[in-house]
Amino acid sequence: MHQISKIPNLKQFINQCKSQGQRIGLVPTMGYFHSGHLALMQAMRKQADVVIVSLFVNPAQFGPQEDFATYPRDLERDLALAQAQGVDVVFTPAVEDVYLNNHLTYVEVGKLSNCLCGKSRPGFFRGVCTIVLKLFNLCQPDLAIFGQKDWQQLVIIKQMVRDLNIPVKIIDHPIVREPDGLAMSSRNAYLNPEQRKEAANIYQGLCLAKKLIAKGTTEVVALKNRLLDFYFRNIPRGKLDYLEVVHPETLEPLTEIKERALIAVAMFIGKARLIDNLLVEVTNV
Repeated sequence: MHQISKIPNLKQFINQCKSQGQRIGLVPTMGYFHSGHLALMQAMRKQADVVIVSLFVNPAQFGPQEDFATYPRDLERDLALAQAQGVDVVFTPAVEDVYLNNHLTYVEVGKLSNCLCGKSRPGFFRGVCTIVLKLFNLCQPDLAIFGQKDWQQLVIIKQMVRDLNIPVKIIDHPIVREPDGLAMSSRNAYLNPEQRKEAANIYQGLCLAKKLIAKGTTEVVALKNRLLDFYFRNIPRGKLDYLEVVHPETLEPLTEIKERALIAVAMFIGKARLIDNLLVEVTNV
């Protein structure tokens, strides 16, 4: 496995792969790997000849009061984990090489970026789209993989790829969870034992909502009220950012679940902001 930090060296490696007709797969990450990241690497290993993992904590997607400076980092550990998954290259560029002096160009994807996480984190998806497009240009992948935990991000990136005619196939991967259901996230490291125990109830609430829908509760206000009550009682240390029921492709809010819907939640527990979601479906018999 190679660690490449300089863009000219990456370009040289990419050109060599392309000249040999190899299929390149990209796994974009901000590092501090957990089993969710490793699952993405394993999935890409099965589909690509060459697997590149980018490891870059992107300052453009952090707000001024957010945790860019304290975001968990452990490069040596990450390199060892990536090598164990059969990764070919870990790309670790410096911020000053990615964002040159007087950088002025950013990518935005319309209304999809203004709801859910985008509503409470203005500019977040502009930063995400900009770095993803940069990585696509630098790594020239045939495939790129993203986790469904960041469902809104996945929808936005697919839209960007369609709109800008980017020749990259986007693969999505199911959420990887802890045994108690908590969605794996690098920010889980912020939780103390009491907070960690409560955090598992984010997913348990989503499972409750799924059961309620199966029993006929398809009116969104009623469903959200039941779920809010569950969270109030079971996550007393939590502060809800949002709880929404939306169309899974358009992210438009729903008033009633008639077919497929995405239940999406973001919650602060301590200094960790945790997100989760569940795709539900109403089966008309």
